[in-house]
Amino acid sequence: MYIAETNSTNTLLREMLAQGSWPASERWLRAGFQTAGRGQTGNGWESEAGKNLLFSVLLDPTDCLFDLNILVSVAVHKMLNGQLSTLQSQLSIKWPNDIYWQDRKIAGILIENALIGSRVCYTIGGVGVNINQTEFVSGAPNPVSLKQITGRDYDLEELMTLFLNTLDEVQSWNRDEQWAYYRAHLYRREGYHPFVEREVNETPTMNADASAQGQFLARIQDILPSGEIVLQTPNGEQRKYHFKQIRYVL
Repeated sequence: MYIAETNSTNTLLREMLAQGSWPASERWLRAGFQTAGRGQTGNGWESEAGKNLLFSVLLDPTDCLFDLNILVSVAVHKMLNGQLSTLQSQLSIKWPNDIYWQDRKIAGILIENALIGSRVCYTIGGVGVNINQTEFVSGAPNPVSLKQITGRDYDLEELMTLFLNTLDEVQSWNRDEQWAYYRAHLYRREGYHPFVEREVNETPTMNADASAQGQFLARIQDILPSGEIVLQTPNGEQRKYHFKQIRYVL
């Protein structure tokens, strides 16, 4: 289903499900523009009207919510990777589920449960992908679009169809295959990189700049089924974090 404008596709889809007004035959909701697009940890999502892919897709609930983060992030990564040449393809999945080109963010994902009463009936995967936008004015530190990378325009309907086909393909894989792809394409998966622990009262963000205090070097040792990241410092110390507890230094 396509709608020209809404506050947030995740919010609208969740409301329609709760009201019983969502058509049973529909699987996804795409908007040309969101007035209040949302990201992880309360971050907003900037998008110029009609330029980018902004959509929510219905997912089957699972006992392990992070499996769905992996499912959607792998599908978005795989879909975008197919649009890039070998020289341009420097895409990665930044834990927990952002898609990065080099050190710049091209896509964000927000997975939420939809409740009817107290029962989880659906899980909604909200996705924002920068496609044809070339100017970003919100102050976001590191956005990039597919057009900025390749220099050409893209048909949003075609890419939406391609994503749904890719999602079906990734869903056909077993869980081990999905996790293997995710781990193999993790951002900064090799070597030691700077991180900083996140203060709860700080302005929501997943990143810190190079001047951030309290930095420490660590490498990614593992991602747990719960979605927690396990880091290892150069002296062998292991540290485990939920995604709201740690920030990458960019």
